Amino acid sequence: MLRINQRTLTIRLSEMRDAQQIMALDTVVWDDYSSPEPLNWTSREDFLRHCHPGSQLVALVDEQLCGYVGFRYPTMIRTNHHVYEINIAVHPQYQHEGIGTRLMDMVKAWASEQGMKKLSLRVLSSNAAALKFYEKCGFVIEGRLVNEFHVNGRYVDDVLMGYFF
Repeated sequence: MLRINQRTLTIRLSEMRDAQQIMALDTVVWDDYSSPEPLNWTSREDFLRHCHPGSQLVALVDEQLCGYVGFRYPTMIRTNHHVYEINIAVHPQYQHEGIGTRLMDMVKAWASEQGMKKLSLRVLSSNAAALKFYEKCGFVIEGRLVNEFHVNGRYVDDVLMGYFF
């Protein structure tokens, strides 16, 4: 547990009981600015099919879920299982308090303990704040899919980033 602005920050593996709060966070965080399209789960079962307990590290401030970093193999190909693809979300009310950085530090440590050699992620080129954050966390741009998405009337690139152990 860590202290953040007189509050207690806990980061742990996700559990079944976190599903509803993660789903609610997804509707707030994943919009046209941060994702090619908003993320809206059709049901709790739909969410759990894609995001099973233990596939995220969740951040809680005084027991309120305020962020997570999800991790999974990028493909089902066994020769690709030295890589975790990650996605991170922090509720806007809790951003700029160091929670995202702490989540990134924790997922790096978790992945290293699991024998991973690389973390990968994708981010829209229009999301300058996220690109800067990922670079601050040690990620490098590995590639760019030019004009991959048409969002809000304009084309944006899909930027591929990696972190190597």
